[in-house]
Amino acid sequence: MLAFVAKLLLSLRSHLRSRARLQAENLALRRQVLILSRKNRSRVRLRNLDRLVLAWLYRIFPSILNAIIVVKPETVIRWHRRGFRAYWHWKSLRRGGRPAIDRDIRTLIRRMSRENPLWEHHGSMVNC
Repeated sequence: MLAFVAKLLLSLRSHLRSRARLQAENLALRRQVLILSRKNRSRVRLRNLDRLVLAWLYRIFPSILNAIIVVKPETVIRWHRRGFRAYWHWKSLRRGGRPAIDRDIRTLIRRMSRENPLWEHHGSMVNC
């Protein structure tokens, strides 16, 4: 009985997955129609949003390359890799470190340190 339920769930999942793949293919085809409807007398001009949508669809369903005819499939893969590199480059940028402390707060800390000689200062080890 458990094996039957497992097979039923797997077939349901594959049915839903194939439906999602079909919807993704439809989205890719609609995007291509939109791109071609904007076509001037010269070659097809792609916008960044077009590249983003096609690369995103490729990331979700790599089989979508069979439906793309506006550009070469290798181009979509190159866009995907370029976007991935740009994302990790952005994530690895230095953010500038510790935020600056306001001048009033620094003077308050120094004054409190002078007024409380029983507080130990561990920053410099003069007496070691």
